[in-house]
Amino acid sequence: MKIKPGWLLAILTGLNLFNYIDRFLLNGVLTPIQQEFGLTDGQLGRLNTAFMAGYFLTSPFFGHFGDRWSRKGLIALGVGIGSLGTIATSWAPTYLSLLIVRMFVGLGEASYASVCPSLISDSFVGRKRNLALSIFYVGLPLGAALGYIISGQLHEVIGWRGAFLWVGLASLMLTFVLQPFEEPKRGKAEGIEATYVPSTIADVLNLRKLPSYVLCVGGYVGYTFAMGALAVWAPIFLQRYHGQTNAQATLFFGAVAVVTGILGTLAGGYASSYYRKTNPAAYELLLAVSVLLALPIVAFALVSPSLLLVQWAFGIAMFLLFLSTGPVNTVILDAVPLNLRSTAVAVSIFSIHLFGDLWSPEFVGFLSTTFGSLRSAMVVVPIAFGVSTLLWAALAYRRLKAVNAA
Repeated sequence: MKIKPGWLLAILTGLNLFNYIDRFLLNGVLTPIQQEFGLTDGQLGRLNTAFMAGYFLTSPFFGHFGDRWSRKGLIALGVGIGSLGTIATSWAPTYLSLLIVRMFVGLGEASYASVCPSLISDSFVGRKRNLALSIFYVGLPLGAALGYIISGQLHEVIGWRGAFLWVGLASLMLTFVLQPFEEPKRGKAEGIEATYVPSTIADVLNLRKLPSYVLCVGGYVGYTFAMGALAVWAPIFLQRYHGQTNAQATLFFGAVAVVTGILGTLAGGYASSYYRKTNPAAYELLLAVSVLLALPIVAFALVSPSLLLVQWAFGIAMFLLFLSTGPVNTVILDAVPLNLRSTAVAVSIFSIHLFGDLWSPEFVGFLSTTFGSLRSAMVVVPIAFGVSTLLWAALAYRRLKAVNAA
């Protein structure tokens, strides 16, 4: 059965939503889990490290298969494994078992995240691709926010284990939603599906020789490092330094993520697509400027004594940071040959998590335990945003230089 691009995008976005709900359920109940298992801040941060290990270690394999095998089959596999991992989290009796099941949640998400962008790229072209990817990635902030809110609020009623059980069961029901439909042929959007040739190992190794791809992913590493640390520690920061309860902090952070994530992601997609009509470097410029503007606002949020000002600062910064969600993935896909799209996304996922949020939450937790101050530990967040700004500014400069030369 054939499926129209709009309906395919809607289904993939819905699956992406549940994907991120599963991932961020944990963040809404970190304090109760820490209390139940008697964990240090470093051990608490390691739960995120376990998820990321399962996520980034398997993403290159799924990216390789995504350029060759049925992508809807890989998506079903990923949704199924991730959902079962979420369900298993509700039964974890020990800290070690909790680490193991979180790895399986990450493994499931790796399959899905690696292949979906290439499906979208084969259904949309040009500025429509950037808009489609921006809509698809609305699932990130919305799913993350709902993960915070659902687990934080359900914990008050049925406990954190009940939240994982019911959300996991709901996700499991979506495993085979794509199976009745034909997936678009690779290269269809460009009209070259008949000439598609799978990539070789040499093609994959040549990714490092593509400067735009390297700079984009490099900036994405710094961005992901900072965002990963904020996602885990910002709600706890509000509890420790501004007297909020776990439910209050997670509800605030989740609600703000919903609003700023949707508005920021869509605004970034639409604004950069419109600006691209007159400036071919629009995507790259948006990446650099958005993070540059967010950096001092995040720094202010970490030092202000006023809860109200801190909340406003986090909200404004999150809006600015979400502007880049669609364009960064568009730049990655546009920077590589057609037969490397799934692989390029997978290598990006591998890189941003290996060097980014795989270890940033645990690193901040380690610094917090070592220095006895979470506020001091979180100074690394604006520093990481600074690194991202520099690399994306170099990317924008390179793009502008190429445009002017042409």
